[in-house]
Amino acid sequence: MNATATPAGSAANVPLADGAIGTVPGTFSQAMILSRYQFRDYLRSRRFILMISIVIAVGAILTTVVAYFRPSGLIDNADDFYGGLWAGGAAFVILFAGIIFGGDAIAGEFQNKTGYFLMGLPIKRTTVYAGKYLAALLASVVSLVLFLLIVMGNALFYLGSGAFSAAGPLIASFAIALLYLLALLGFVFLFSSLFKTSLYAVLVVAVLFLFGFSIIQTVVIDLAHTEPWFLLSYVNAIIAYPLTGVPEHIVHTTNPFTRAAITTYNPTYLEGIGVMVGYWVLTAVGGLFLFQREEFT
Repeated sequence: MNATATPAGSAANVPLADGAIGTVPGTFSQAMILSRYQFRDYLRSRRFILMISIVIAVGAILTTVVAYFRPSGLIDNADDFYGGLWAGGAAFVILFAGIIFGGDAIAGEFQNKTGYFLMGLPIKRTTVYAGKYLAALLASVVSLVLFLLIVMGNALFYLGSGAFSAAGPLIASFAIALLYLLALLGFVFLFSSLFKTSLYAVLVVAVLFLFGFSIIQTVVIDLAHTEPWFLLSYVNAIIAYPLTGVPEHIVHTTNPFTRAAITTYNPTYLEGIGVMVGYWVLTAVGGLFLFQREEFT
């Protein structure tokens, strides 16, 4: 019987599939694997229970307030209902999700010394950073979707089938909320990469977003008489625009008691989206740069 000879080196020259035995998965595959396991850790952690508890508490408070007062301007149509409940609470949920899931995502690698084990593997720091970012993003999206479902449940109770009449604007508002989440997580990861202690990273971000940005916004408007367009906490107002409409950019009013002139600023669509994208790109890249230069000591 005749047999066809196969060159000895031909099998060795065939490229192996990504992740096959004897090969190292590519950067993208490693990031997906790391994010999957990190997300699984989030689901099993107390922080996830804490975040879900916060969302449920916020939803319960809003449900109780609406049920008790039944404001006519809120429960008359879907646009007003979602514009009041969803848009008002989404920024709050995103803020706490970013702090809880992203505050110590990078700083924890230094504090808990887990980075020693990761850096000993054939894996890039870019992969670690991207994997943790994706896991924090996914956990935050789960929290945001839960809040949306609570709001939609209320809308169904008060409006019936009319709750679906604002489906298009609600989807657009949710898309803007996701962009705001991306920007906020980039900012959070920047500070998480800046510190080697989880507590410092979480506290700095929490203080900045809960108090710092509000104070800066007030100072810029009242003292500098300038629009605080550069603040992420200012432009998140556009989350409500698909539902409530776009208000005037600059509104001049008069204080009825002191007769003093009051100027109110509202971000435009282009302004808000541009600032969010800028925060997302610059802070995410800046955080990665800091993480790559940080030494595990």
